[in-house]
Amino acid sequence: MSRFVALYCALLLVAVMASAASSAERPNVLFVAVDDLNDWIGCLGGHPDGSSPNIDALAKRGCLFTRSYCSAPACNPSRVAMMTGMRPSTTGIYVNPQPWRPVLKDTVTLPQHFMKHGYHATGCGKIFHGRYDDDASWHHYLKKGGDPKPTQAVLQDAHSKAGGIVWGVLDADDSEMNDYRMVDYAINFLDQKHEKPFFLACGIYRPHMPWQVPRKYYDLFPHDKLTLPEVLESDLDDLSPAGVKMARPDGDHATILNTDNWRYAVQAYLASIRFADGQVGRLIQALDKSEHARNTIIVLWGDHGWHLGEKHHWRKFSLWEEACRAPLVIIAPGITAPDSRCGRTVDFVDVYPTLSELCGLPIGDHLEGESLIPLLKNPQKEWNHPAITSHGRKNDAVRTERWRYIRYADGSEELYDHDRDAMEWSNLAGKPEFASVQKELSALLPATHAPEAPYENARSDEKPLKKSSKKKSN
Repeated sequence: MSRFVALYCALLLVAVMASAASSAERPNVLFVAVDDLNDWIGCLGGHPDGSSPNIDALAKRGCLFTRSYCSAPACNPSRVAMMTGMRPSTTGIYVNPQPWRPVLKDTVTLPQHFMKHGYHATGCGKIFHGRYDDDASWHHYLKKGGDPKPTQAVLQDAHSKAGGIVWGVLDADDSEMNDYRMVDYAINFLDQKHEKPFFLACGIYRPHMPWQVPRKYYDLFPHDKLTLPEVLESDLDDLSPAGVKMARPDGDHATILNTDNWRYAVQAYLASIRFADGQVGRLIQALDKSEHARNTIIVLWGDHGWHLGEKHHWRKFSLWEEACRAPLVIIAPGITAPDSRCGRTVDFVDVYPTLSELCGLPIGDHLEGESLIPLLKNPQKEWNHPAITSHGRKNDAVRTERWRYIRYADGSEELYDHDRDAMEWSNLAGKPEFASVQKELSALLPATHAPEAPYENARSDEKPLKKSSKKKSN
């Protein structure tokens, strides 16, 4: 009996040690969100004057997805899709002013999934949409704080705002900025020893408006030397009323033109990207110096794109390329080859199953995305999964490597051939020679659309398209 007890204890000890070793070997995750970051970074080439040396260097360390798309072109629904692995058409979270937790009260978020399987989850800055943070998703979380304010002279400068589009030079140091403090929090976490593997999320707020960043970043982009986005005067002529209403040409774009502010606004957005890029650089440098560098997966993503005049539209809130395309970089030690570029279409619901598989966690049946591991291993691998983006109920876009197809709630359609028309200037929908393409792409739209989740009070620019008859809409 004594020998049996001794043998049992020995086997139990081996099992415990093996479990501890397995846990210790599981990779950490550094999850970096950059708010409102479109493709105007160097590695994606969305703007000839874009400058993002730290993000570019990070992209060269792993896999850059050159056709990555948000699930919704607004902060709240995009982040809910990313963090739950479910599309807006399933959750009913279509636009910003819809609290998601009352509707998805039992949904396990991405960090919660890691917590349930032995990870320590901590975060800072903007990961969920600011109004709808989720304490249950973290062991500890540092919420976004405030930034310095411009001087009165800047606030009153006619070239520091245009209607609701707001920017301005700050006479402040980087260390006074909220994003700097958030990155400091993440750096402090990386400097510590951790008994458990960790999921560390750091949300960087810029280039979200207001585009107010220290003067040195503005100085990098003299407004009179910048390239303006290409815009076709007749671009909206072949769109349905639903498409024109989404563009709102008589709103922000008209105000920008009437106040002669286009170059100033482009300068401010590029400056804000460069500031955010600097914070990414600080964070990655800290990881590289830490004991966690060898065993940490890095994911960097922008929650959606941003228009700066393309299609006579500003902000996000559209189903065109500028609002839907956003950066996605994944570095997975032992999986991704340096300087990999993947041109397959992916969207953000793919991140949840990808990280689960990379870290040996189960993949829930509720997840609607596809694990990207096959593409991380071979970026040229055949891939037949389109990206789907929704803005408002039954307003959907399908993006394949060649085509963008849009169907609005009223049934009107748009079709663009990116092999010949990268700016989406020519709507091919309804042309007989493209009927088969339209039919094929329409079959890829969501089969069902969940009812809209309840709304809180919302600004007019946050209302879904179909409610815009009474109030303005983006």
